[in-house]
Amino acid sequence: MALLKLDNLSKSYGEGLHRTEVLKNISLEVEEGEFLVLLGFSGTGKTTLINLLAGLDTPTSGSASFKGAPITGPGPERGVIFQSYSLMPWLTVTGNVRLAVDSIFPKMPAAEKAEKVAHYVKMVGLSHAASRRPAELSGGMRQRVNVARALAMNPEVLLLDEPLSALDALTRANLADEIEQIWEEDKKTCVLITNDVDEAIVLADRIIALNPDGTLGEEFKVSIPRPRDRTAMNHDETFKRLRAEVTKYLMDVGIEAKVEGSRDLPDVTPIHGLPSAVAKAQEGLIENRFLDFSQLHKVYPTPKGPLTVVEDFDLKIDRGEFISLIGHSGCGKSTVLTMAAGLNDISKGAIKLDGRHVEGADPERAVVFQAPSLFPWLTAKENVAIGADRVYPKASQAERQDVVEYYLERVGLADAMDKPASALSNGMKQRVGIARAFALSPKLLLLDEPFGMLDSLTRWELQEVLMEVWSRTKVTAICVTHDVDEAILLADRVVMMTNGPQATIGKITEVDLPRPRTRKALLEHPDYYAYRQEVLDFLEEYEHGAKPKPKPKAIAAE
Repeated sequence: MALLKLDNLSKSYGEGLHRTEVLKNISLEVEEGEFLVLLGFSGTGKTTLINLLAGLDTPTSGSASFKGAPITGPGPERGVIFQSYSLMPWLTVTGNVRLAVDSIFPKMPAAEKAEKVAHYVKMVGLSHAASRRPAELSGGMRQRVNVARALAMNPEVLLLDEPLSALDALTRANLADEIEQIWEEDKKTCVLITNDVDEAIVLADRIIALNPDGTLGEEFKVSIPRPRDRTAMNHDETFKRLRAEVTKYLMDVGIEAKVEGSRDLPDVTPIHGLPSAVAKAQEGLIENRFLDFSQLHKVYPTPKGPLTVVEDFDLKIDRGEFISLIGHSGCGKSTVLTMAAGLNDISKGAIKLDGRHVEGADPERAVVFQAPSLFPWLTAKENVAIGADRVYPKASQAERQDVVEYYLERVGLADAMDKPASALSNGMKQRVGIARAFALSPKLLLLDEPFGMLDSLTRWELQEVLMEVWSRTKVTAICVTHDVDEAILLADRVVMMTNGPQATIGKITEVDLPRPRTRKALLEHPDYYAYRQEVLDFLEEYEHGAKPKPKPKAIAAE
């Protein structure tokens, strides 16, 4: 008999015309000791499904049962780990875990409780921080407390609702590996929901996709032997094949072409704050060394003396080149980008764009940040028009409007141009940010983790959008990212930075893969995983804050 069972379960909210169906006719069985992963886009009802299994919500029709008995509410046999930590801020790590033990085992002797708490705190690697309070812990450590607390309640099933999504990539990968080890040790039944394909493959016995319409999608068995080593899997043909199959399925059901092509881009010339005589003289842009970082340093004053964050950053970029800048948190990637944008003073060295020194912010250098910072009371169209009106002073109002609408169409917002920014989802806001940047016709496009706040499937979609629009403009671009696949997918060269402080370029990899690129095509390209391994090897070398000697580097684009 299955431990957990859903039988023709549906869930909807609202009534009549306002009724929204979230889940439709879900039938599913979870066996004892199984690690099941439910994988899907945001808005596919993943969290609703976990809430129904946890007894925190009730189905509209159909049923959910545990060991054959209907689930009518929460119970200690089903432990839930949510995305947010929900720890008691005044209690220590030990105190937070003890709280759970007290509620489930009120009659257990105090010494036994203390032993149980210490055991699970140790299991998640927090013995050294047992007396710290949540405010003294990193995001990854707080989520470990959550895991320890759930395990200490000794549930028969662990329900994990995107527990790692709020963490940076490295912490997320490490914690996923730890969850696999804990599962191996305790052999609890686990149901995890996630939007990360690699995380799903590392952890699952079985992956089931959730379709955007709220139905269950294709099922994928994961036959890779455990324990699963991320680096080793990069060479595993089963992993590569499964990764390509799952990615293709999710993209086919979730990413439809949203670009209508009813408008042409008008032939108008931007004036980037230059006197017209200078603008005319610069019509023939430099091709080689179009963007030149020369011995760049960034030093911040501190009470203990000057702190060098970036040193000797030396890079020459040709016109029309796309560079990915990657490295661990704190390596100065964003510092380099904000100096190129003119938003951060240069301490030493120089940045030249098209033969002129970068000084102060200018629309010739368009920036897309992680949060697109739109004016919430303005529509998508009005937010994009603010910049376009400034850089096309000689164009007619109709021509400027065409520029704005052309790029909003390109990023898939043809039907949402007149919606206020406050009514847009995070993914849609970031589309507006991308459209706004391209509408400036910049000489240089700077992207600072532009998709970092989005779930991975929305991120894929916007990467495709970005590549499609970039392939039309061939604007010189630098993208800061911590995502290895994103770095390779977008770039002509991947520039890897050593750990900070005193971060510099550690290695440069030229990516010789055909354009135009799509994620599906690249996953099937014979050289793709070799490039991926190069970047993974470099990041692993610097993973724990080590500062190996930087490798000799090719400085100029040939």
